[in-house]
Amino acid sequence: MHPESVSNFWANAQQPLMILAPMEDVTDTAFRELVMRISEPGNLNVVYTEFTSTDGLCHPEGRHRVEERLKVSRSERELLHEHNVKIVAQIWGNNPQKYAEAVQYITSQYDFDGIDINMGCPVRKVVAQGSCSALINNEALAGEIIAATKEATHLPLSVKTRIGLGKVDTNRWMSFLLSQPLDAIILHGRIQKQMSEGQANWEEIAKAVQLKEELAPHIKLIGNGDVYSFEDARHRVKEYGTNGVMIGRGIFHNPWLFNPQKAEPPVEEKLDTLLTHLNLFEQNWRGIKPFAILRRFFKIYLAGFPGAGNLRADMMQVNNFDAARKSVEHFKHKKLAMPNNA
Repeated sequence: MHPESVSNFWANAQQPLMILAPMEDVTDTAFRELVMRISEPGNLNVVYTEFTSTDGLCHPEGRHRVEERLKVSRSERELLHEHNVKIVAQIWGNNPQKYAEAVQYITSQYDFDGIDINMGCPVRKVVAQGSCSALINNEALAGEIIAATKEATHLPLSVKTRIGLGKVDTNRWMSFLLSQPLDAIILHGRIQKQMSEGQANWEEIAKAVQLKEELAPHIKLIGNGDVYSFEDARHRVKEYGTNGVMIGRGIFHNPWLFNPQKAEPPVEEKLDTLLTHLNLFEQNWRGIKPFAILRRFFKIYLAGFPGAGNLRADMMQVNNFDAARKSVEHFKHKKLAMPNNA
């Protein structure tokens, strides 16, 4: 891809952006495609890869172990174009030179619309390495990483981060990031110490919005945290002044979140969507990723209808795609044929 062919979607966005967050072992090509399939076109604007190690990408012999996180299937690519959804590769690490090398490799081998630097992951073993959330308290290294990444790519650059490490530090940290050559900042309204506990502090996100307007109005600021419906996302944009919302765990409460007309899909649709997910995962990952990864998804389809608990319990015991499909199909043909779906 040539620099002149790249459009900066952050700068060109004419509406609040609705974004699916990067999540470990969740937002792979299969799940992203599934969410796009069941979303209302136009409601989902940006998706992210799982976060990918710059160290891993810089070791040719071990690159294949992390490179699968960047996979975009042909069918997903077609949907991205059809729905005009942008896709961003998220990377993490603590070595500026490796960021540069990793981004050069990504842009030479893949077709992404943007690069995002993870400065928000709160996992302790990652933070202990000086990566992700640890960078909140290391402006010098954070600046070097941003500069090295920016120099290495023509793609628009964003940072996903939090409002602090061990304490709320929005003013200091955001003032620094807003001085950097970034196109967007995605701000999660928790400090690292909270992990996913407590409530996201959208008042601090609002403070960041005010700083942005004063210091760098050209940078897009996206709010993140505790958004569980499309209506709530639009409300947050209006109330807190962000340029959009990123939704993470909310998709587990309702995978149809970006299709508000489907607040409660019928049982058949939930089951068919689960079967679609099984098929997409098998097509992309059979023999590569363990089947057990899928178990975390079963609860998002198998809830809110008679017999859901029993089917979910059965599905947690299956160990392969054929057995999983058999359980779902058996439920469809037996249970749904009974009076009142008893």
